[in-house]
Amino acid sequence: MLLLPSANRVYAEAAAALTQAELEILGRAVLGGDIGSIATATISGVPYVTFDAAGLGERSTAFLANLSAGYALFEVEGDLLRPVLLHALDHYDEDLITIQKYQGKTNEQFTRLLLNVTVLSSAFATDMLSRKLSILDPLCGRGTTLNQALMYGFDATGVDLDSRDFEAYAAFIKTWLKRKRVKHHCEYDGPVRRDGKVVARRLRISMAASRDAYKSGASQLLDVINADTTMAADFVRASTVDALVTDAPYGVRHGSRTTAKGLARKPLDLLAGAVPVWATLLRPGGAVGIAWNTLVARREDIASVVADAGLRPFDDPPYQAFRHRVDQGIVRDILVARKPELGDDGL
Repeated sequence: MLLLPSANRVYAEAAAALTQAELEILGRAVLGGDIGSIATATISGVPYVTFDAAGLGERSTAFLANLSAGYALFEVEGDLLRPVLLHALDHYDEDLITIQKYQGKTNEQFTRLLLNVTVLSSAFATDMLSRKLSILDPLCGRGTTLNQALMYGFDATGVDLDSRDFEAYAAFIKTWLKRKRVKHHCEYDGPVRRDGKVVARRLRISMAASRDAYKSGASQLLDVINADTTMAADFVRASTVDALVTDAPYGVRHGSRTTAKGLARKPLDLLAGAVPVWATLLRPGGAVGIAWNTLVARREDIASVVADAGLRPFDDPPYQAFRHRVDQGIVRDILVARKPELGDDGL
């Protein structure tokens, strides 16, 4: 696997190790464990991630095509590399992901990695290529995760407290849809009132990658709510989300406001109040993936909050391999957990 070039030098240095962990999770989740001997190698001066596979059929390559840092796949034949045809899930042009530029934007490759690993850790991993999954980012910012979910053909719901981020994303997506001539319909765009008071703002858009898909009813839903994440259950029905994917606050951005403490930006303070709410929104078998800055919160503390909400964290080797440096003040990691299914005594 030739890795995708990255303008972010620091992330590029970590990409090979992150891809190996992602590949291991993918292999055992949807490929029956047929992938082994995952490693790195330099071929003619170019770095690759290598692995053994007992034959790659169309289904296997369809999953491999969506690896977050995958650029091209080759089969080794003696001293030669034979290209393997890949068809990614992408439903729209890549500028849906790349065109937005702003301070604090999460690396697009990492966003894809986080979404992939979370979906692959759910009970719905094998549905990734065939079903319109429901994805929630309860700290969505300016929508990088939402856009990646849309690229995959999924429904995407986002909640964020920052009104400027909500306005910026709403302006971007409405302009992008019109400029790209994507068939869509704005179902709602305005304030949400309860008991005569404005409690949130909401943007709901149905869209489809083609006119035929839209006419046939195979449209996707984008639903973005400007509200506190602890109010997510007021806007998202319980047990309807397949995967919840989010960046916890790095100690700089995002937060949740409480009467007692004001705006909480510390990840543990935020997660302690929010995760129990988020857990009610997941389907049984659904998964949550949380990225956070390890310099401001310990892994075991995040895991404890998640477990207290009734979710089961994954803690075996590939899930321990996502820690990487972002900059001087951020060392990022991922914690993934699943909501037990009825009668599920273990993962």
